[in-house]
Amino acid sequence: VIELAAPGLKKEDFQINLKKDTLSVWAEVKKDESQIAKDFTRKEFDYSSFARSFNLPETADGDNITAEYKDGILKININKKDDAKLQHKEIVVS
Repeated sequence: VIELAAPGLKKEDFQINLKKDTLSVWAEVKKDESQIAKDFTRKEFDYSSFARSFNLPETADGDNITAEYKDGILKININKKDDAKLQHKEIVVS
């Protein structure tokens, strides 16, 4: 599980992709605020972005990655491949 604090964004602002064993997460937000009055015009631009990359272990199942954005936290769930999960095995002592 990877959790990233990203308050003030919408789930549509995020881009997540997996290339080989690297998971990349980024968001880019542009806001344009204008106020026009009788004798003046005010215009502000707000731009924010971030990008993070994570190297995943070979045991990560790239086909089963899910992401959820809730309460300002982006949570990315990465499952292990079935053959990489710890199996219970009894060892006989000889």
